[in-house]
Amino acid sequence: MTDRYAVIGNPIAHSRSPDIHAQFAAQTGQQIRYERLLAPLDGFVAAVDAFRAAGGRGLNVTVPFKLQACDYADRLSPRARAAGAVNTLVFGSDGVEGDNTDGVGMVRDIAGRHHTVLDGLRVLLVGAGGAARGVLFPLLQAGVAAVLIVNRTPDKARALALASADSRVAGCGFDELDKAGRFDLLVNATSAGLDDAAPPLPTSCYANARLAYDMVYGARPTPFMQIARSHGCAMSCDGLGMLVEQAAESFRIWRGVMPETEPVYQQLRQTLVAG
Repeated sequence: MTDRYAVIGNPIAHSRSPDIHAQFAAQTGQQIRYERLLAPLDGFVAAVDAFRAAGGRGLNVTVPFKLQACDYADRLSPRARAAGAVNTLVFGSDGVEGDNTDGVGMVRDIAGRHHTVLDGLRVLLVGAGGAARGVLFPLLQAGVAAVLIVNRTPDKARALALASADSRVAGCGFDELDKAGRFDLLVNATSAGLDDAAPPLPTSCYANARLAYDMVYGARPTPFMQIARSHGCAMSCDGLGMLVEQAAESFRIWRGVMPETEPVYQQLRQTLVAG
């Protein structure tokens, strides 16, 4: 019988995950069925229970259920525990394991596709919500020298820095950035790009940076990417590669084989550009 997987969220019709995992399965000869699962906002647990009862083997979890998925899991990977959120559930005979592949997906995209060595870099992480939490631990594991978290509510940035229990991490507000010095990597973990906006960074933050990375993606460069390139940043990119790489890590966890990501990334990019 073909193993069943799905991505669960609300809304979910826009998700590209079924196409991504279908390509991964075709590459690797894996017999799987992967679908979209729309759960009511107050019905996450019931939807997951029903999927498991019908023989489901695993789920990807997207907005707004990543925190509930964390609570649902019987045990968490270190990166899921650090993020406080789960985007990958594995259903086994010994219970439910929760993982978070977002951060490792971004790190692999930055290091592999964009040829940026993270070891020793000074990072400005914009935002202190779930997206920022998901990538902080993998950035630290990759050997960055320092991470400054900036947020509209400075106390949230400082709280996330404190929760990391790592002396390399600090938090601040946007009005403190003029004194923060130089950054090698800028990561926009806010959703501003979805509203055709950019976070209110001083232009000095972009000067001499190697890479400006926006975690959202689209057919055109986001405002954050455009501003970065016009104020001295050497390179900018969106989060499409992160989407593909985090999916590949979920596929590896479920199936025990790592698919090739570049053909899938290129196909998705062409689809976006074509509209």
